[in-house]
Amino acid sequence: MMPDSFFSPPRRRTVIFVAVIGALHYVALEWLTSHASMVPLGQDHAQVVSMALIAEPPKPVPVAPPPTLRPLPEPRLPPPPPPTELPSSESAQLTAPASDAPEGSVTPAAPAASAPAITAPAPAVAEAAAAAPAPPPPPVEQARRYKTNAPASAQFDLHVDRRDADGTKWQGVAGMAWENRGDTYQLKLEVGLSMLITRINLLVLTSEGLIGGSGIVPVTATEKRKGRAQTATHFNRDAKTITFSATTATVPWQEGAQDKATVPFQLAAIGRADVNQLAGNIDILVGEEKEATVFRFQLVGEEELDTKMGRLVTWHLRRPPKPGTYSSQLDIWLAPSMQWYPVQIRNTEANGALTTQTVTQIRVNDATGK
Repeated sequence: MMPDSFFSPPRRRTVIFVAVIGALHYVALEWLTSHASMVPLGQDHAQVVSMALIAEPPKPVPVAPPPTLRPLPEPRLPPPPPPTELPSSESAQLTAPASDAPEGSVTPAAPAASAPAITAPAPAVAEAAAAAPAPPPPPVEQARRYKTNAPASAQFDLHVDRRDADGTKWQGVAGMAWENRGDTYQLKLEVGLSMLITRINLLVLTSEGLIGGSGIVPVTATEKRKGRAQTATHFNRDAKTITFSATTATVPWQEGAQDKATVPFQLAAIGRADVNQLAGNIDILVGEEKEATVFRFQLVGEEELDTKMGRLVTWHLRRPPKPGTYSSQLDIWLAPSMQWYPVQIRNTEANGALTTQTVTQIRVNDATGK
């Protein structure tokens, strides 16, 4: 224990002063330590701190220079052939072969062996290589033009006699309907066998079209035979062609052209207009299933027929076989007293088969009956 003289007033003041100074230093040191980042430093301190935070920049690393590239060797091509000058008159033509070249002409160098040679075809060869157009159809004989006066509408019943090439005979019936509408017409012919309760059609012909200055002008005709598909013939008057459903052939259309069903009625129209036109040859272009040919009829003479309608005076016309065109013979009998209607039709085939259709009844639809 210290003596009381140690705590005398002068000493106590000294101890207190020292303690206060120490405490102040301690507080100041603690405050500076905790707030060092907030207190601005002097110039000397700032330099020290800056040097401590900034790293020394790295020394540059030497980089190797890029390698030197050598250029690729250029391909060696054969020297181009010297240009060949052509005369001005032949500038659009190919050069003739070397053997025929005129003296002094320049011949192009031959191509390298590794490259295939390409030779331009000569004009004649190029034209031959092109697709040649289809050959035109054979010319059709020009038919004559006639004055006409088509007969009035009527319906016909006919009896059919048939004798086959082997001599077999059979009979049938036919019905024909002709409708004259003044500027248009329709025609239908059915040939078949009449059974007890039914009828079997062996052949059906139809035709429709116009009636004009040249007489009957078919537009469409069809033909249907038993066991065969129906075929059609088209008469294109505007396009001047006749076409067929059974073939791609085309035939030039002519004024006065007919189909197989209308031929007898066109002959009737010619006779009605002027009977003198039936003298000599009567040529009519007829379109059939696959072709069109000129039928040439000749006047055989005046004949009388015995029919179920009585005895009829007729004019007999015949189309004899025409070598190279048709082999059958067609005979038609017209009745002048009955508007020149066809009252009998006979077809004689090359093998001897014979078919005859003879009228049994005519029902005229025109009230005047001219």
